[in-house]
Amino acid sequence: MNKMEQIILEDHAGDRIDKVLAKLNSEWSRTQVQQWIKDGHVLVNGQKVKSNYKCMLNDHLLIEIPEPEELDVIAEEMNLEIYYEDQDVLVVNKPKGMVVHPAAGHVSGTLVNGLMAHCKDLSGINGVMRPGIVHRIDKDTSGLLMVAKNDVAHESLVDQLVKKTVTRKYKAIVHGIISHDYGTIDAPIGRDTKDRQSMAVVDNGKNAVTHFQVIERFKDFTLVECQLETGRTHQIRVHMKYIGYPLAGDPKYGPRKTIDFNGQVLHAGLLGFDHPRTGEYMEFEAPLPQDFEKLITILRK
Repeated sequence: MNKMEQIILEDHAGDRIDKVLAKLNSEWSRTQVQQWIKDGHVLVNGQKVKSNYKCMLNDHLLIEIPEPEELDVIAEEMNLEIYYEDQDVLVVNKPKGMVVHPAAGHVSGTLVNGLMAHCKDLSGINGVMRPGIVHRIDKDTSGLLMVAKNDVAHESLVDQLVKKTVTRKYKAIVHGIISHDYGTIDAPIGRDTKDRQSMAVVDNGKNAVTHFQVIERFKDFTLVECQLETGRTHQIRVHMKYIGYPLAGDPKYGPRKTIDFNGQVLHAGLLGFDHPRTGEYMEFEAPLPQDFEKLITILRK
């Protein structure tokens, strides 16, 4: 069991302890934290408290983090759109709205559940919850993902991501009219200091580079193609917001008044990599989803 200590500073004084802890680590849910408090895993100045305890300046928090329980991930039959498959790798076109891998409290209906039903041989490097998963895209982003079917393939694909030799191109619709045809955003990304649930361009963040090209301009929006050089969490969404052109429909990083699209207008349309066994370069392209195409037609009018 890991332990963590925290001193309450002015910005958290007066806040509920469950709210404070959930902000300290974006991977902790408030429900999870409340259970830890109830089970006595959280002490304030050496004493047990309730979830509604209001933190005071200089309170000393001791948090015992229980070891995560490995959950049984159930195989679920799904109509997956498989673009390529052999004994080493699989390329799948993930629909918008589907979560890539399970997490505590969300263990069904994910891409991994479907992959487990489709093929019994997935790389185990990422553990029970994320078998075969090499990289991921957000729930409301559609598009192509490569999946490793054995550990050798997994290590090869991850190495290619690290060496930046994987081709990943996305199409997106952003707010505003971008005047220049090409651009590169080179700005480090890390946790937003004001909102631990979000990412932002921050001085001490990890290196992040996105190249973009304008495809078409509309009245108040621009259709762009973004190519990732790195793969940080929410990279395109954060970078486009940073330069003043946030993604349309984006509930987290876009403006409140935006297109009703049930999520960001973003599609991972092109994926290319060297085959782990043969070394042959392979490239796949998935067309824009129907709702994306329909939106373009509307914006042209």
